[in-house]
Amino acid sequence: MAKYHMETKKQFKGRIQLPFTFDVEKMAAEANALKKEHYEYYKVITLRSPAHLVDTSLPFPPPASDYADGSWTDWMDTPNLEKSPYLKSVIDTFSQYTTVNLVRLLFLAPNSVVKEHTDPTLGLEEEKSMIRLTIPIDNNKDISFFLNDTIVPMKTGECWYLRLTDRHRVINNGTTDRINLTIDIIPNDTIVEIISNANTLMNTQNEPKHEN
Repeated sequence: MAKYHMETKKQFKGRIQLPFTFDVEKMAAEANALKKEHYEYYKVITLRSPAHLVDTSLPFPPPASDYADGSWTDWMDTPNLEKSPYLKSVIDTFSQYTTVNLVRLLFLAPNSVVKEHTDPTLGLEEEKSMIRLTIPIDNNKDISFFLNDTIVPMKTGECWYLRLTDRHRVINNGTTDRINLTIDIIPNDTIVEIISNANTLMNTQNEPKHEN
């Protein structure tokens, strides 16, 4: 079981590029293969999910007092992930450091938006919660991801931690789908150290001055 890092007073930048890069062509090929298979319902394709949803013979988890950290259930690879070996290797990259919970491919159709919102539990400053890593797979030139009203310059194949407890929204003004891989993990000491080191190395002039 991953050990939580409880140093919640430390403040991190709201956007931090992590020292991982992945093969965009391999990810895109597998993501688009799943999209074709799920052509009617491809906006969200789940790769890791609560175990009882993957294996329906398993009992539904009992009620929990707190669902924020994902410990209310066991998590299991879905058949979508089992047929996607490269995406599985990407997820395994993080499994060696900590517990990986929910993993999804998120598609945003052309001329679509994700309205501004916050995710109250997805931030390093929140005690006993998950954080979300984002790996862009397909970003056309007209994709804009705004965090606190400023664009996050994510490139395909990169891996970013974003403080999603802050306001964020997405606009796709292009002619192709935006595809992101999102990986929800437990921020244990090892992961926090990786993020902290990346936080230190990032050029502060690229961080919006008004953001904490």
